[in-house]
Amino acid sequence: MARDFYHFQAKNALIKEGWNITADPFQISVEDVDFEIDLAAEPLIAADKNGQKIAVEIKSFVGPSTVNELHKAVGQFTDYYVALEMLEPDRVLYLALPQHIYDTYFQKTIIQRILAKIGAKVLVYNPQTETITQWIN
Repeated sequence: MARDFYHFQAKNALIKEGWNITADPFQISVEDVDFEIDLAAEPLIAADKNGQKIAVEIKSFVGPSTVNELHKAVGQFTDYYVALEMLEPDRVLYLALPQHIYDTYFQKTIIQRILAKIGAKVLVYNPQTETITQWIN
């Protein structure tokens, strides 16, 4: 599995925020269709974060075409969302985006409408400081 450019930075940001990484990658299969979501995580202390379980698809947007990167991100998110809905409906899927991409490209109205249409929850991370700057539900 090829990891996104900022995979380890996003993973470290989650760990710093008190998440225990339970799978890297998180492999699931529905009717012989195999998927690999970047990470699965649970809070280190069950009382934290209401015992919520999450899956995180990390995107770096470092390719030559931002639109192509968007297509891949939206497609993967949608596939994983449906698969998790079937297998683990209590696990919340997040799309992890670097801060500089979220602050620029993802502020466009069309992008915001796309995220809303697919029901994407977004985790914004700073790859330089390896911190999470926003959780957007």
